Amino acid sequence: MRFPEGFLWGVATAAYQVEGAVEEDGRGPSIWDVFSHTPGKVYRGDTGDIACDQYHRWEEDAELMAGLGIGAYRFSVSWPRVQPDGKGGVNRRGLDHYRRLVGGLRERGIVPAITLYHWDLPQALEDEGGWTVRETSERFAEYAAIVYEALKDEVPLWITLNEPWVSAWMGYGYGRHAPGRTSASDALSATHHLLLGHGLALERMRDIGTGENSIGITLNLSPVRPFSKDGADIEAARKEEAQANRLYLDPVFRGSYPEEVFERYGRRVPPEYVRDGDLEKISAPVDFLGVNYYFVKTVRAGEDGEPELVVPEGAEKTAMGWPIESGGLTELLVGLKEDYGDIPVYITENGAAFYDYSDPEGDVDDEERVRFLQDHFAAAWKAIEGGVDLRGYFVWSLLDNFEWAEGYSRRFGIVYVDYPTQRRIPKASARWYSGVISRNGLEDPA
Repeated sequence: MRFPEGFLWGVATAAYQVEGAVEEDGRGPSIWDVFSHTPGKVYRGDTGDIACDQYHRWEEDAELMAGLGIGAYRFSVSWPRVQPDGKGGVNRRGLDHYRRLVGGLRERGIVPAITLYHWDLPQALEDEGGWTVRETSERFAEYAAIVYEALKDEVPLWITLNEPWVSAWMGYGYGRHAPGRTSASDALSATHHLLLGHGLALERMRDIGTGENSIGITLNLSPVRPFSKDGADIEAARKEEAQANRLYLDPVFRGSYPEEVFERYGRRVPPEYVRDGDLEKISAPVDFLGVNYYFVKTVRAGEDGEPELVVPEGAEKTAMGWPIESGGLTELLVGLKEDYGDIPVYITENGAAFYDYSDPEGDVDDEERVRFLQDHFAAAWKAIEGGVDLRGYFVWSLLDNFEWAEGYSRRFGIVYVDYPTQRRIPKASARWYSGVISRNGLEDPA
């Protein structure tokens, strides 16, 4: 299973999950700083205060990636590190950190791929309404322009937003992530203002000049299946697919929202905050779509008819409790091509948490992750054979790290992190992935 020439093999992280150094060099607080320090919000009170200490150890991590032959590193820029209050002047010390990181990656032959927003909104902007207000979209575009102007000559791949569904619904709708609000109306408003921020940022970045650079957006997407052939389950699956996938795909690629999502939550269509011209900006053509895939969603109708996610009986699961189905990746990618056209795609996240540990010899034999990645790489290859324009694959994650509300209880990395010492231990999956990269493909299992 050889992948196309020039296929980009990478790994990914996010700033708050790995950097630490939350009060150094002028960085301001983010919503995740406040949320993680709020009792009861994160498992056992874990925070990202230190995380993997990559702010200080980035050279070690860059050397580690180079040794494995990693082709690209997708990382996010911490907005409050660049603009502590989310607006106004630039914190040069913060921006300089990313200059050094980008320079270090390029010196080692690693392609830098920047995500401008991976959930760490400056707390000062949340205090003024966060993503539920239009001003945050405008501030995001200004911040995006600052970072892009500084690094555009060194970074070829740019992602505006990571998983706006998670930002909007987990943060504003269900309260499981920062900032911890529980309002469907807030989640819908946040959805629009996140996407508007993407559109405004895209416009500002292109005004500066893109050259050979590519700019896209990353969405977390899943095939959605009804639990049974019962009409209520089929309708519940339709609702879930509209809210989780089409609420983001349709405005970006069709310039319209699926109206049934707003009607489901009792909002008039279009809502008052969707202004003339917004959808035109949101649907400006992107250079690529980033896809984060983790599992297939199986949905049944709850007592109120609302969707409930269930894990099929007998399904193999990750430590997160997510069902493993690699074929869902092929299904998703081929479906995107059929429904939205021949869009260049990168898998910007795929990976799994398992119960990893360092054995008495100091090794981490994560054979479950090797199988997981083997099967998902094969699924991606099948999608390419089916005509999908897939250009790269970023494994989540380079390092074990702060896993949001799960704290440090879940390990996604291909590199084990011993948190008390910050020692990095490449797992069996890291060595296996290095072989995949060197071959640009998979060995015949036989």
